Amino acid sequence: MTRKLLAEPLAGYDPAVGAALWRLEDARRRTLELLDELPAASVDAKAEGNTIGTVLYHMALIEADWLYTEILEQAPPPAIEELLPADHRDEAGILTLVSGETLDQHRARLATVRRHVIDALRPMSADELDRPRSLPDYEVTPAWVLHHLAQHEAEHRGEIGSVMARLRAAGAAGN
Repeated sequence: MTRKLLAEPLAGYDPAVGAALWRLEDARRRTLELLDELPAASVDAKAEGNTIGTVLYHMALIEADWLYTEILEQAPPPAIEELLPADHRDEAGILTLVSGETLDQHRARLATVRRHVIDALRPMSADELDRPRSLPDYEVTPAWVLHHLAQHEAEHRGEIGSVMARLRAAGAAGN
């Protein structure tokens, strides 16, 4: 059988929105596949740079922030604020260390935030996808935000892979 590499827009959405969400979902699928290789006990293991748990928290926080601030132009609901209580970065500009949570908790947080994205964008039209939002420092469209989020996830997936390789080399992350 021939392997098929097809972009299939999410059903039930305007085609342009569904295509953008497919890219976002594909990025997440690949992240979750990588996490399947991570021994759960390694989520907070120290390697040079960020812990995997810190990166996973950051990914969820940024996705929620872009959804509510830039796309929906509203405050996040209390459930999202409770799910993401830590600030984005510390005083030195470093990602805030998030530790003491299981890999399953991080996966659940990512899934919850993604559900908010998927649900919030269901009624969005192609025109709304391309409507610029004017914020104090820039203008941005939801189309750009979704592209950025897929790219952001891919970049952090690379970071997670590098951390996993360093942990394996140090004998701290199984094989």
